[in-house]
Amino acid sequence: MTVTDDTAVITRPQIGPRQLFIDGQWREAGAGERFEIVDPSTGKPVTTVAEADADDLDSAVRAARAAFDDGRWSGLPGRERARILLRVAALVRERADEIVAVESVDVGKPVSLCRPVDVMTTAEQYEYCAALAQTAGGSNRETPLDAHAYTRREPLGVVGAITPFNFPLILSTSKIAPALAAGNTVVHKPAEDTPLSALLMAEILTEAGVPAGVVNVVTGKGSTVGEALLQHRGIDKIAFTGSTAVGRHAASVAGENLTPVTMELGGNAAHIVFEDADVDKAIGAIIKGFVFNTGQFCMGGPRLLVARPLYETVLGILGQAVPGVPVGDPFDPATVVGPMAGDKHVRKVEEYVQIARADGGRIVAGGERLDLGGGYYYKPTVIADLPNTSRVVQEEIFGPVLTVQPFDTEDEAIALANSTEYGLASGLQTSNVARAHRVAARLQAGIVWVNDWAMLDPAVPFGGVKNSGFGREYGPEALESYSKVKSVVISLA
Repeated sequence: MTVTDDTAVITRPQIGPRQLFIDGQWREAGAGERFEIVDPSTGKPVTTVAEADADDLDSAVRAARAAFDDGRWSGLPGRERARILLRVAALVRERADEIVAVESVDVGKPVSLCRPVDVMTTAEQYEYCAALAQTAGGSNRETPLDAHAYTRREPLGVVGAITPFNFPLILSTSKIAPALAAGNTVVHKPAEDTPLSALLMAEILTEAGVPAGVVNVVTGKGSTVGEALLQHRGIDKIAFTGSTAVGRHAASVAGENLTPVTMELGGNAAHIVFEDADVDKAIGAIIKGFVFNTGQFCMGGPRLLVARPLYETVLGILGQAVPGVPVGDPFDPATVVGPMAGDKHVRKVEEYVQIARADGGRIVAGGERLDLGGGYYYKPTVIADLPNTSRVVQEEIFGPVLTVQPFDTEDEAIALANSTEYGLASGLQTSNVARAHRVAARLQAGIVWVNDWAMLDPAVPFGGVKNSGFGREYGPEALESYSKVKSVVISLA
């Protein structure tokens, strides 16, 4: 059954103990340690995974270095690499049900969304990067020299990919696919809490024809495996997605070896509703923007700014609509919002809601845990009337919480939108085309959406400014960050 069949019934998978994937082989961790993976919808263990240490990480880097140096991947023509990447995409589609089940039990993603979002995006990323692999290259340069000058695009070498818990499949693919398209090899350290789809993708990559050693997956703690990866002198680039605090540390450690990095970090995006907006259309985008992936979305829209004439109207509609959003078992096809990834994430949301109450916030909807079978659920929550200085407004909550503030002028809306340390995404609702362009140009964000939210495509780059990081994923810009430019000048004299 393929990904195009939306009628498939997905059930919780039975997953046996998983191992590390190094040099094309499944192996136990050298020290024999393992750790549990918990289903966030039930709070119960699903399976165990090998817990690597620095020595295991070193083995993976050595395997990736050998695979790069002997040219088994970097030496292939771009067209041949593209053929294999297209096969990866085809296998992702063919094994869609299996991937959906694994990603849902690992992260708590509703199966109704995991299929069209996570699985389809992954397939499309590999297809897009396959096209880039065939077209990337250098260019001739005209100069007054008596010489022929040209540039070459060459792979960097061994890429260390460190990915977070919230979108394991998509955010690993956004690094591995362009890295492979450019001819690099990869050592992937997935989030400790959600490594299962990374290990499944190692199977798929191998089945598609990616040679041994080209992609290696090392599971374990960030404090050991992640740190060893950042410090390793055999790594030629770090691609990191995670919190701003951890990203700042990662960039600092990698900088000791002058290892180039790209950083896709935290976000706290503002979603502006102007008085000329289509309110009915805007409400759907607003709700999607803060409940999607249970709010565990760095490009979510947790800050809503509403033109004062519409303020109470929008709050009233949200107060009626948000409690009706289906929250529940991610394997129920009717579910829109699943559990959060773990108890620590729910407790963090609870703390922020307590702060909101202390700061005078008005709870319009939600504001409490939801008891569903022992899982980590929190009701989608809307909070009004907080001052802009509140931590709940200024900091990244990373949960299904929306703060709502009024504004009086376009300049005030832009100032409020730009008032946090983050700059990953932003958006606005308006029927005025001139305003859309004018405001988009002034918003401090790597991507701006107009009259919708989370419109993402492999051809459109995204990334942060300010404390949301640097570098871009998606688009041809992604491939540029996984390659280096070499100039060749040949004398004609």
